[in-house]
Amino acid sequence: MAATTAQPTGAKPRRHIAVIPCRWGASRFPGKPLAVLGDKPLLWHVHQRCLEAKRLDGAVVATDDERIEAACRQLGIECIRTGEHLTGTDRVAEVAERLPAKAYINVQGDEPFISPTAIDDISEALEYKPPGTLAVNAYAELHDPGAVLDHNVVKVVVSAQSKALMFSRQPIPYPKGDSPKYLRQLGLYGFTGSALQHFLQLQQGPLERAEGVEMLRFVEHGHAVQMVPVLDDGVAVDTPEDLARAERLFNQYGGAVLTRGAAGRSPADEEGAVTYSGDVEVIRSMVR
Repeated sequence: MAATTAQPTGAKPRRHIAVIPCRWGASRFPGKPLAVLGDKPLLWHVHQRCLEAKRLDGAVVATDDERIEAACRQLGIECIRTGEHLTGTDRVAEVAERLPAKAYINVQGDEPFISPTAIDDISEALEYKPPGTLAVNAYAELHDPGAVLDHNVVKVVVSAQSKALMFSRQPIPYPKGDSPKYLRQLGLYGFTGSALQHFLQLQQGPLERAEGVEMLRFVEHGHAVQMVPVLDDGVAVDTPEDLARAERLFNQYGGAVLTRGAAGRSPADEEGAVTYSGDVEVIRSMVR
């Protein structure tokens, strides 16, 4: 079984680890991390994608909820119980205080089809980030007009030096004089431990409070967030309707997880594609 506490003091620091912040009380979808896709909860799928990344020294779920912690124990997933936090990045920062590593990759717990390659791209970008950069953040081009208008999809405007200029749930930039490309900010961030501690010391600004986008905390205080393009089409689960859509995609490939950035490949060809049967009733009983 996975440990549910941090490594003991003096343990050898890991290199890069994925931290999957999970909370129960999402306003749009309470209990979302344990919502079942196939026969496993969403957090299990995300954890599997992290394990398939080649550059990481493991993955850990970070939660303040005993039901999520119990599910991780049942599934053999390493989990750290945290306090309550304003954002997932605040939760990752607590993990960084308790689990030594050179860097931390924040992977959202509602991204069951996240590409392991994209996770590796963020890990690699951390190795070569420009001086003064406190975070790296993945993004991908949006092609669906519905996603451009969807307030659940965070858009980003990027400078010529690939720095984040602004994040918003509104379609930005406004197409007054040209037809712009719209870019989706993915919930895939990378930080060093010192950058996370600095994040904790910064106050939430009016933009972060208004938009509910935590990377705006760095932007509002004048700190660079390096944006990293990845092959990823943004299949996240924000609502019960998104879960139904994910279930259809999952069933389309016969229970194989086709990770993003692999269009045109069959499940049999996809490295890391998995099928399974499991403890769906056990997990469902935890969320009743």
